[in-house]
Amino acid sequence: MPKRTSRPRFYFSFRSPYSWLAYRQLTDRHPALSDALDWHPFWEPDQRSKQMLAMAGGKFHYVDMSRQKHLYVLQDVDRLRRELGLEMTWPVDRNPVWEVPHLAYIAAADEGRGPQFVERFYHARWVEGRDICAPATIAELAAELGLPRERLAGAAEDDELRERGLAALLALDDDGVFGVPFFVHGRQKFWGVDRLAAFVRSVCSAEAAPVPVRPAAEAGLPEPSLGGDLEPGGDQGHAGGCG
Repeated sequence: MPKRTSRPRFYFSFRSPYSWLAYRQLTDRHPALSDALDWHPFWEPDQRSKQMLAMAGGKFHYVDMSRQKHLYVLQDVDRLRRELGLEMTWPVDRNPVWEVPHLAYIAAADEGRGPQFVERFYHARWVEGRDICAPATIAELAAELGLPRERLAGAAEDDELRERGLAALLALDDDGVFGVPFFVHGRQKFWGVDRLAAFVRSVCSAEAAPVPVRPAAEAGLPEPSLGGDLEPGGDQGHAGGCG
């Protein structure tokens, strides 16, 4: 996983359907910008990570959603993915440990395969509906990518990767990340899939040359109806920034 720099940052999570939708729009419509970002994982820490974070003086700012918001998210995500022409299978999470895939991502990034890992694991979770918190799934997908099966499947038990996971959680705290997708450009922060367009405009306006945008038809997508023209929502309100 890259260290934080002054470059624009994308905080993503394999758990969040909104993060997946933002990822698809970012990589399909703005591939040059996607390649220029620093990518940082976001996940809800397990008890061990919580203790490590507390001992380091950090905090985790995500707040669990209510049942009513969860039901809304199911409806909202289905609406958005249909607008984007995406197939989707809702996965079933049974006692997930989110360190399993996200620390495995850090290990994959060490091998120079971070982007390929993100692509494959998003597809596995949100298109195939697979349990990406199962070490057996991690091992199988790692083998597909030519990555070391044992290291990735056992990432959550690796003390060194746990320490680097702590650094990632502290980065979330430092940037004030409370949900995903979350984008940072300088002092500007953008939360939610419906803020992606505003983030892209912010980065492009700061560049000497505009970041190329792939036409929707070329990317295989319909022209999106979501994006930067919506009114800002409250901290717990708009679903496009759900964790």
